[in-house]
Amino acid sequence: MIESGRLWLRRSHGYGRLVRLSPVILTVVIAGLAYATPPELAFSRLLPAAPALAASMWPVLPTILLGTVCLLLMVGLSFVFPDLGTWWTCGGIIAVTVAAAYGSHVRLQRERTLFHVRLVADAAQQVVLRPLPRRFQNVEIESLYLSAAAEARIGGDFYEVVDTPYGVRLLIGDVRGKGLPAVGAAAAIVNAFREAAYSEAAMTDIARRLDASCARHNTAHPPEAPMERFATALLVEIPHRGSRITVVNCGHPPPLIRNPKDVRVLEPSDPSPLLSLAELIGDHYRVDAFDFWPGDVLLLYTDGIAETRARDGEFFPLTAWMRRQPPVPPRDLLTALHHDLLRHSRGNLDDDIAALAVRLHTP
Repeated sequence: MIESGRLWLRRSHGYGRLVRLSPVILTVVIAGLAYATPPELAFSRLLPAAPALAASMWPVLPTILLGTVCLLLMVGLSFVFPDLGTWWTCGGIIAVTVAAAYGSHVRLQRERTLFHVRLVADAAQQVVLRPLPRRFQNVEIESLYLSAAAEARIGGDFYEVVDTPYGVRLLIGDVRGKGLPAVGAAAAIVNAFREAAYSEAAMTDIARRLDASCARHNTAHPPEAPMERFATALLVEIPHRGSRITVVNCGHPPPLIRNPKDVRVLEPSDPSPLLSLAELIGDHYRVDAFDFWPGDVLLLYTDGIAETRARDGEFFPLTAWMRRQPPVPPRDLLTALHHDLLRHSRGNLDDDIAALAVRLHTP
């Protein structure tokens, strides 16, 4: 896989260089055709196309230089073919070159603006989805995040992991909706978790703090849609010692545990309310406990994974996929998941995707 990826990168790099040289290639082709064919065909009249093409990928000065070269070529062709209509074509080259230079200037300004916007997006990503340490004492963790929007770095899915006196606590969730409003709600929930995970001893109290934070955010930033903005969330506590994890599931897809024998789906005994809906349906949060032994791998994920569709509409078979995986480290597991999700959907992800893979080691 690594070698194939490097080969693809080399080919892509070579193809991109060929594209950037296409205005020069176009100039040479047109000049060659104009010289080698009868003047009645008038291929020289296509020379203004070269600086026009250059404006889409070159800076201002090289675009002007290419227009100047085209102008000189046209003047040179006029000595070979006196009745070529040189002055009309030269005027066209000058006009197109001036317009192309201005277009190149505007494009560069927009690219600089987009670059600064992406810097802000990277800063936002560090706030909402900061890089996670790969090891918390005896707990090994890896993360995966894929945004459905090609121009976005982050979306409504979120996760966080903190090491507290009560154990390693994990959060993963999904805000209903997309775009900046969903990112804002996700940031409010993640920030509340970072504080509550240290100060609250009970997992149910953490869930109440997250619900209150999400509700306050919705009050301060009302959703545009008529439906209330809410979020699913999954809270997991892995004690520093012991082999029992506790889980609070607030309407989120159940996690999976893979051991050497089988894969278990950690279904909640009683679903807890979604975040921001506790005021409507009550804040009765349920804590479930499950065995989690050294060597087991815990997979937390958002519904974008389970709902990834193939072209025929078939959902990604996550549980069956998990059963087929060899006993590999969390990083290799998420790499395989990423690859198989893209292959299953043919690269067409309809929703954001987040996942955490956790492996417990002997203390």
